[in-house]
Amino acid sequence: MFAVAFAALAGSFVLSLTATYVVRRTARAKGFVDQPGGHKQHGTPVALGGGIAITCAVCLPVLAVIVAAQAAVRFGVPDWVPEFIHTHAGGVALKAPEAAAIVCGAVLLHLMGLIDDVRPIGPTPKFAAQATVALVLAGVFEIRLLELEVLPEWLSVVVTALWIVLITNAFNFLDNMDGLCAGVAAIAGTIFALAAMGGGQIFVPAMMLLLVGALLGFLVFNFPPASIFMGDAGSLVVGYLMAVLIVLTTFYNPTQKLSPAGVLLPIIVLAVPLYDVTSVVAHRLRAGVSIFRGDHRHFSHRLTQRGLTPRAAVFTIYLATAATSLPAILLPHADWPTAALIFAQCLCIVLVIAILEHMRPEEP
Repeated sequence: MFAVAFAALAGSFVLSLTATYVVRRTARAKGFVDQPGGHKQHGTPVALGGGIAITCAVCLPVLAVIVAAQAAVRFGVPDWVPEFIHTHAGGVALKAPEAAAIVCGAVLLHLMGLIDDVRPIGPTPKFAAQATVALVLAGVFEIRLLELEVLPEWLSVVVTALWIVLITNAFNFLDNMDGLCAGVAAIAGTIFALAAMGGGQIFVPAMMLLLVGALLGFLVFNFPPASIFMGDAGSLVVGYLMAVLIVLTTFYNPTQKLSPAGVLLPIIVLAVPLYDVTSVVAHRLRAGVSIFRGDHRHFSHRLTQRGLTPRAAVFTIYLATAATSLPAILLPHADWPTAALIFAQCLCIVLVIAILEHMRPEEP
């Protein structure tokens, strides 16, 4: 499993790094750039299209593996191929329809985001695309949260679709400062990959590490000050893949000695992105403006308004994400008292953040 994990992470990193470099040069030459102005913080045009590199670095390897597995089942696996591949080629081939559906959903959202990056199309078409993809995955391909299997099928489909749309938009909202969305997603994705490996899974952590590698390769060019942005073409795909792979991760399985407390892991690992999207929506509703209108009400912006540099604000959010995420690795193997302590710690971290960022400094 270590070899597969390393290959997924390193391979997608190199592919993303190379693709981001090429896309950045092409975007600059073609004038596909994000112009400064309005609520944007950059003072000079910055290349767009980073989402192309991220999407390719994840989807192309998945498609290659699907094709290779189908060929292996049909024509056989050569003797020189490692035993690990002999063992799992059939399993990959059986999962090919679901994997292909996930990739198709990512490509659809990527194209929708790319159109929006060129010429804003408004939130309604994007939400319609997200909801359609989520409902098809949950309803047709039965990619649903296992924890909801006790519910009626239609309700399980709806709740799973809502989860996918929520996490997709949480990361879309998080893409508001250089390096922020990619870095937080890489931290969270690493935790989820470790949890999935701890549960005995192979394909899900491999796909999650493909995403992490793609994000790290892109982050080389996106770390503040960024020379390229992922845009909606990237952030929608990142959030979507994160949400779907979480749905596919086994957090509770008695046969694998995984505790029921493991179901808390996604909420704790994603506490900071969920705090950001919740607080931004609350701020905008209180201000009487559209919740979809870009502004400086995000968690990261509120940190810079309190004196932090953009880079320091990004690092602070990285640390906050790591602080909530790292203990969560123990949840699938923890009893309920331990899980309660981990959840309480996460809640305390979020509350401390909320208190500190909303305190007004005293006038001298």
